[in-house]
Amino acid sequence: MSTGNEGLRFVRRAMAPAVVMLSLATLAAPPAAAQDPAPAPDATRPDATRWVWNLADLYATPEAWQAEHDRLKGQVAEVAALEAGFAQGPEAMAAAFDTIWTAYRAMSRLYSYASLRADEDVRVAENQARLQQARMLYAQLQVATSWIDPAIIALGEPTVRGWLEQEEGLADYAFYLENVLRRAPHTLSPEAEAILAGTSQLRSSPENTRSLFFNGELPWPEVTLSTGETVTLTPSAYTLHRAAPNRADRQLVFDTFFGAIAGFESTLGATLDGQMQALQFETRQRKFEGSLDRALFSEAMPVAVYDRLIGEVNAALPTLHRYFRLRGRMLEVEDLSYMDIYPPLVSLDKVFTIEESIALTRRALAPLGEEFIAAYDEGVEGGWIHVYPQPGKRAGAYMSGSAYDVHPYVLLNHNDDYEGASTFAHEYGHAVHSILANRAQPYPTAGYSTFIAESASIMNEQLLSAMLIREAATPDEKLFYLGQALEMIRGTYFRQAMFGEIEREINALADAGEPINGERLTALYLETLRRYHGHDAGVMRVDEAYGVEWGYIPHFFYDFYLYQYATSIAAASWFAERIVGGDEATTRAFIDMLKAGGSGHPFELMRAAGLDLSEATAHDALERRMNAIMDEMEAILAEQGR
Repeated sequence: MSTGNEGLRFVRRAMAPAVVMLSLATLAAPPAAAQDPAPAPDATRPDATRWVWNLADLYATPEAWQAEHDRLKGQVAEVAALEAGFAQGPEAMAAAFDTIWTAYRAMSRLYSYASLRADEDVRVAENQARLQQARMLYAQLQVATSWIDPAIIALGEPTVRGWLEQEEGLADYAFYLENVLRRAPHTLSPEAEAILAGTSQLRSSPENTRSLFFNGELPWPEVTLSTGETVTLTPSAYTLHRAAPNRADRQLVFDTFFGAIAGFESTLGATLDGQMQALQFETRQRKFEGSLDRALFSEAMPVAVYDRLIGEVNAALPTLHRYFRLRGRMLEVEDLSYMDIYPPLVSLDKVFTIEESIALTRRALAPLGEEFIAAYDEGVEGGWIHVYPQPGKRAGAYMSGSAYDVHPYVLLNHNDDYEGASTFAHEYGHAVHSILANRAQPYPTAGYSTFIAESASIMNEQLLSAMLIREAATPDEKLFYLGQALEMIRGTYFRQAMFGEIEREINALADAGEPINGERLTALYLETLRRYHGHDAGVMRVDEAYGVEWGYIPHFFYDFYLYQYATSIAAASWFAERIVGGDEATTRAFIDMLKAGGSGHPFELMRAAGLDLSEATAHDALERRMNAIMDEMEAILAEQGR
């Protein structure tokens, strides 16, 4: 995924592309002074200083950032005042748009610096305060521009289209204007739009409450493992120890962790119900038939794409169950349980330094052509990447491509292992995408959708995986890479689609006015979890205690977010199969799709590249790849007499 850390997401507004945003809630007063302490690199790595990003490309000093913040804060009132003369003619509209988009362009750069600096060390109060300033200003800018869609709609479609033909200065805003006209049935009066924009922080409260409770106040229990180590089972510790080699340890970790969550089933259920009510408020106010229609409407994604995903994933469950049986065979576990999902099938004692990760990924991406590789080469030595873990640094990985006038930035926590190499390939897929789109598109159409973004990054991962499988030095090394490829498909395709199916059911309950509580969510989750994992067919046992896992998944607060990843890995598999096969036309179409940025809706951009996400063929390549991987693994195991 593009962000790699829960809670940090791309929020794409109608008025501005790709601003990397945290929630706009929990704002504080501006700091008294802008200090900029530099984080200490990991002293155990002699090259750590070399691999720290250079934020001076955004602003030379924190004082320069503060000066730009103050200037932009003054511009917010000017943007709001544009409403008075906006409808005077096509030239006035073009001038207003130029001013508004210039403000958002500056806001994107301002927010990028604040967010990136804060993530270097989350313990530095001054940097967090700067980020809070940026959040507040972004929210103010949203309110200041909330009048614009109603004003365009009030002009009427004939007038808007006539002005587009008359005024060359509106050309860069044509797609935006077409979108506004499309949204007319769901756009409110200027007063109502301003009120709705002003409630954004209020409506994000349930998500923030859940995050604060789950990550800061829920009392996590301790367990003592077979090694004698005592562990406090926080979410991060659970993620680590659920893959313990000792099966009794895994059972202890699962039972204890989910037992702790079960103790707060009602609280977590009420919080998610609050989120559903917040979404229902917008669904009703904007006059959508249901939550799914509202969520997919913003990017003109046909509901058929969602239905196709869920249908094809369910049809492919026998392939997933084949993988689970293979997993049991390789782990030598006859009564496979849900707690046996995470241990690696094969261990690999191999180091992937950041330099090796860069070189390997470059070789793997060669089929994408010279233009892609040239963009790839540009940033790896240019101070665009913050590579290694260090005290206080934000966990996970992400790419920030919002600073249109500068370049992308990539945050990693590289641990010199295969996962680190794969994560680098993924995030740098986003970086190259941003480079290509920003150069090919004007600012209003440079920001791209999650569907296209994840197809690009997952493509990188799949090309790296395929190359390493081909070049593996030993059967066990090949088994390791093959097993990792299977896990990626399970985790990104089947698991995210399962979440998507559950999320659709939860929202359907909200649409129907049905009560949503912890007990009901647990029953719904357990039924779906067991169906996906073949519980009733004897493929994998899913204990009743694990039905509360929904409380561990923050993505149910993200408004139909995760189905995009499942759709994107299917799309990436479709493109990769053809590109690796030497299909030059598909390779050119893929690059053109990346360069298109946000100049079209993702469904249509993919269809122009040859892929219709509403058709079953969009998912065939992924299932073929999964079965081919298992064929190869079983052949190796047979040769080894296993």
